[in-house]
This record gives sequence, structure tokens and C-alpha cells, in this order.
Amino acid sequence: MPDLFFIMKIVHLVALISWMAGLFYLPRLLVYHAENKDIPNLPNVFKTMQRKLYVIIMQPAQVLTYISGAYLAYEGMFLKEGWMHAKILFVFLLSAYHFYLNYIRKCFNNNDIRYSGLRLRIINEIPTALLIIIVTLVILKPF
Repeated sequence: MPDLFFIMKIVHLVALISWMAGLFYLPRLLVYHAENKDIPNLPNVFKTMQRKLYVIIMQPAQVLTYISGAYLAYEGMFLKEGWMHAKILFVFLLSAYHFYLNYIRKCFNNNDIRYSGLRLRIINEIPTALLIIIVTLVILKPF
């Protein structure tokens, strides 16, 4: 039977992948919503999709990523490592992005669509950059 540390690694990776999928997909739904806001009934479809993605997938995946990551950092004795401090900083930035997307989602839910499709496409690049930095820190452990 695999030990708890390796099980938590699996949980962490699956939760992270699920969370990142949501962070990549929610802005795309917001783009489609912004660009099709005048088509009857279509905005309601996007509102439902956005809410379900955020509440059912993104929120639980974020929580599981944090819980499993905290366990791994503690048990792996990485909390004194410089690369881990940097990783935590970028994970917090990723979380800020997560909550910012929810703010935009709530605005759209109230028919307050002040973001253009182009602006949302640019915003959609943020998690890719953060993910590259986080994965690089974990793999290379540069400091």
C-alpha cells in the first residue's frame, strides 16, 4: 500500500489540474458571454455554465490543492526552502486571479458586462504565466 505522502501527491496533482482547467476555461466562457450578450437566452446559458464551473469544480479543486499542498510542504520539510516561499507567493497570486474571475463572473451574472472579449482574452493568459513559474520552481528548485 502506498504511503500517505504519495497519495497526497496524487490528490495534489489531480486537484491542481482540475483547478487550472477551470482557470483556463472560465475566462473563455466569459469571452463568449461578453461577445454574445445580445442574443436572447444565450447569456443565461453562460451564467449557468460559469456558476457550475466555479462552484462545482474550481472552488473544491482550489481547496484540495491548498490542503494537499500544505501537507506535502510540511511533510516534505520544504517550508524552509526559498523556492517554496516563491512558489507560495505565486500560488497566492493564482488565488487572487481565481477570486478576480469570480468577481467578473458575478458582474456578468448581474448583467454588468464591462469587459470586452479582447480584454478577457488578455486576462486569460495570466494563469499560463503563473503556472509556468510555479512548475519551474518546483522542478528546478533554483534556490
